[in-house]
Amino acid sequence: MARLFAAAILTACLFQGAALAKTVQTETIRPAAEMPQDVPLSEGGAGTLRDTGAVPADGSDEPQVLYNTDMLPRPVARMHAQLRQAALAGSLDRLRMVLESNELPPTLSFGEIGDPIEFLKSSSGDGEGFEILAILADVLDAGFLHVDAGTPHEMYIWPYFARYPLFNLTPDQKVELFRIVTAGDFAEMQDFGAWTFYRVGIGPEGTLHYFVAGD
Repeated sequence: MARLFAAAILTACLFQGAALAKTVQTETIRPAAEMPQDVPLSEGGAGTLRDTGAVPADGSDEPQVLYNTDMLPRPVARMHAQLRQAALAGSLDRLRMVLESNELPPTLSFGEIGDPIEFLKSSSGDGEGFEILAILADVLDAGFLHVDAGTPHEMYIWPYFARYPLFNLTPDQKVELFRIVTAGDFAEMQDFGAWTFYRVGIGPEGTLHYFVAGD
């Protein structure tokens, strides 16, 4: 009899424990409708609408910064992808093929350069061109601008700092900028009044017009 009584008590305890466990699990589930939606990545500046592909300018004089490369015309997207893939692969041979397939020789310097790949190697701090490829990849991963739309000078430009006011940048914009240049470089450009580091310009038909540094 005692054994039956003990078994009954044990069964009741197990049932009660299972019920409690089920209750706790149910209470910790949060309905999907209550989950926060569209949480901004930052409180302003370039990061706020990074997923939407564009950042409205704070003032009418500031250009619209774009991030979503899906909105690029197909020829522009193709050139952007080819350049980026060559850079990330660390392949100057692939970069040479891209340059040679271009409609015209792109501007790589404001002076005479001879062979473009040999010039890029000589411009690279490591002497082999890998630093330049890293710069190219970083530049192409930055936000960009679509300028002079509908004119003969229409262009897609990376990074957007090349045509953007360099004063009063937001904190997240400064982080973007310092992924490409040093604080010393930035200070010199502020004194000069314009971006003088590397930038890329691709026309709407997909022609690479320049990958160049300087003023």
